[in-house]
Amino acid sequence: MRHVRSYTTQQAARLLGVSADTVRRWADGGRLPTRRDEAGRRLVDGPDLAAFAVELARQADEAGEAPYSSTRNAFAGIVTAVKLGDVAAQVEIQAGPHRLVSLLTREAVEELGLEVGVEAVARVKSTNVHVDRVRGDRVRGDRG
Repeated sequence: MRHVRSYTTQQAARLLGVSADTVRRWADGGRLPTRRDEAGRRLVDGPDLAAFAVELARQADEAGEAPYSSTRNAFAGIVTAVKLGDVAAQVEIQAGPHRLVSLLTREAVEELGLEVGVEAVARVKSTNVHVDRVRGDRVRGDRG
């Protein structure tokens, strides 16, 4: 069985592009499922956070609040979908209101351990999106 990555309210807030207080209000209101760890910290499981990020973006799009600009930058977010082929793979990342899709090799996806609910950074340059998996304070980059 795979280990499910969990996020503190502060980490979830950074990935969603909101304040930690907003994440706590969403959790208190039942919009975002959370649980407590043995130290009493509130945690959000990665797959729940990924689904919530997609829903937030969909709601923003329906309300006409989706961004109209693209920035060539690094987008910290959460993996919301992974489609594996024999050789290639498609990875979707929700970074606040931004949905990024990258095509990379299946080998890179497997080496990075990219799966729904994992924190990642999408680096955009021109028409290329590079994906780095975030592991604690370290970033491990896709080199191929």
